[in-house]
Amino acid sequence: MTSAVSLHAVRSAQSPAIALTIAGSEATGGAGAQADLKTFQELGVFGVANLTCIVSFDPQDNWNHRFVPVDQQVISEQLEATTAAYGPEALDTVKIGMLGSPATIATVESALAERQFANVVLDPVLICKGQEPGHALDTDQALKAKILPLATFVTPNHFEAESLSGLSITTLEELKAAAVRIHALSGAAVLAKGGVRLEGPDAVDVYYDGGTLEVLSAPKVGEVAVSGAGCSLAAAITAELAKGAAPLEAAKTAKAFVTAGIEARVSSNAPFDALWQGGAR
Repeated sequence: MTSAVSLHAVRSAQSPAIALTIAGSEATGGAGAQADLKTFQELGVFGVANLTCIVSFDPQDNWNHRFVPVDQQVISEQLEATTAAYGPEALDTVKIGMLGSPATIATVESALAERQFANVVLDPVLICKGQEPGHALDTDQALKAKILPLATFVTPNHFEAESLSGLSITTLEELKAAAVRIHALSGAAVLAKGGVRLEGPDAVDVYYDGGTLEVLSAPKVGEVAVSGAGCSLAAAITAELAKGAAPLEAAKTAKAFVTAGIEARVSSNAPFDALWQGGAR
C-alpha cells in the first residue's frame, strides 16, 4: 500500500512549473491575462492570473479601448492569496503585463519587493488608448521608476523600446542600440521587438543581456500586427524561465511559438486578428 508521504512525493515530482501573470483582462480573449494563461497551458506550465484592470473594445466607437481599473484592495488580496498558496519554492516566476495606473504600479511594486521572485518578466505596456493623456503619462513614468528596476527580463515592442531608450528606431542597428540602452537602464535581459514595423522581409527582435547580443529573425507573416503577439511572447518567455530555461533559449522558444501562433491567427468581426496559442501544435 502506498503511503501518503510517498504519494505526495510522486505528485510533487510530476507537478508542472507554476507561473503568475499580473495583467489586465481583455474581453475578446486575444490579449492580456487570457493570452498569458493560454500560452502557459500550451507550454506545460500551470498558470495563475491576478487581474489589474478590465479592458474591452467598444464596437460602437471604432473599437477603441474601454478601461476599468480593479480596486487596489482587490489587487492586494489576489496577490496575497496567490503568494500564500504557492511558496517561493513552487512559484518563483512572474510576468507583469498591463498595470494601468500609478496606484496599481505601487501595489504591485510592494508585492514584488516582499516576495523576491527569481524571474520577473516585464512586458512594459506603456499606453492604453482608454486613458486620459495625463494619466497615461503618469503611468508610464511610474512604470519606468518602480517596476523596470525590479525586472529580470524586459520585452518592449517598437514603441515601448523607443520610449524606454529615448532613441528613434527605424533600422536594425538602432534596435540593437535601444536594447543595449534598456539593459543599461534596467540591468535586465532585453528582447526588443522590431516585429513588422521595421522594413524588410523578416520580423526581427534583438536580445541583449549585457554579454550576448543576438538577432532573432523569422519571415514576416503579413504586414499588420496581430493582437496578443506581444503578450504571448512575454508569456512564453515566462513559461520557459519557470521551467528552468536560460533567458536566451527562452527567447528563442518564445519567438518560434509566436510565429506559429501568428500563422494560425484567429479572425473575428473586430478589425484585427488574434494570435492562436495552439498554432505550434
